[in-house]
Amino acid sequence: MLSVAFVVQALRVAVPYALAAVGGALSERAGVVDLALEGKLLAGAFCAAAVAYATGSAAAGALAGAAGGAVLAALYGAVAIRLRADQIVAGVAVNLLAAGVTRVLLKRLFGSASSTPAVPALAANVVVEPLFWLACAAVAVAHVAVAHTPFGLRLRAAGEHPDAARSAGVSVDRVRWAAVLASGTAAGFGGAWLALSNAGFVADMSGGRGYVALAAVIMGRWRPAAAALACVAFAVAEAMQLQLQAAGVGLPSELVQTLPYALTIVALAGFIGRSRAPAALGRE
Repeated sequence: MLSVAFVVQALRVAVPYALAAVGGALSERAGVVDLALEGKLLAGAFCAAAVAYATGSAAAGALAGAAGGAVLAALYGAVAIRLRADQIVAGVAVNLLAAGVTRVLLKRLFGSASSTPAVPALAANVVVEPLFWLACAAVAVAHVAVAHTPFGLRLRAAGEHPDAARSAGVSVDRVRWAAVLASGTAAGFGGAWLALSNAGFVADMSGGRGYVALAAVIMGRWRPAAAALACVAFAVAEAMQLQLQAAGVGLPSELVQTLPYALTIVALAGFIGRSRAPAALGRE
């Protein structure tokens, strides 16, 4: 089963997970619960497909996906940071809003309740795609920024001791806004990868990846690089599930499809007790 094709498929599957997880790690290290990752992925996917269809350019679609994720993140930030709403409720509401709005726009713009027409697709070889290398760079930059830069110090202070950070002259809200918008941009690129690698948008195509990415953030103990590695493990499980279905093993397809989610539950059961969330996460 372990072949070059399998590795390439696993890397392809890992990209949207990793981009969303990196964004989620930044947001949560700043103290903002990022349950809205699912909606940001979906918004990014729709914007990428719509713009790629209109312009005939996958690159323009990718940028539009990032913009779509950032816009939804701005909405979430306005509710969660500006209005101090419950972040769990706000995240769920944003996800539901993204699912509803993308279905409405699908109908209005493309006359379909399920999918867009075909759009320019990414190359079959994942390692020649700039968006793949952008994802790798995002993981590295986020890891260094959080652990080794003054911005990372302020980010961690906002998530651990916001009152102390304010006493030191740090604008906690400004740091959180930067983290939330960065999260939306990264997740938007992840959504763009979903749409463009499938040559079109399908309703609800995020398929729970935002929640799995959030689980990866917890498994990675809110460190971007570790969260990305957890995403690679999920991607391997998903690629294995796809290969098992293609091979026609004697197991029910529904059972095989649960493999990545079963891994998520097992991993969380093993890690959640030993992980400690940022002290101020979701508390103001």
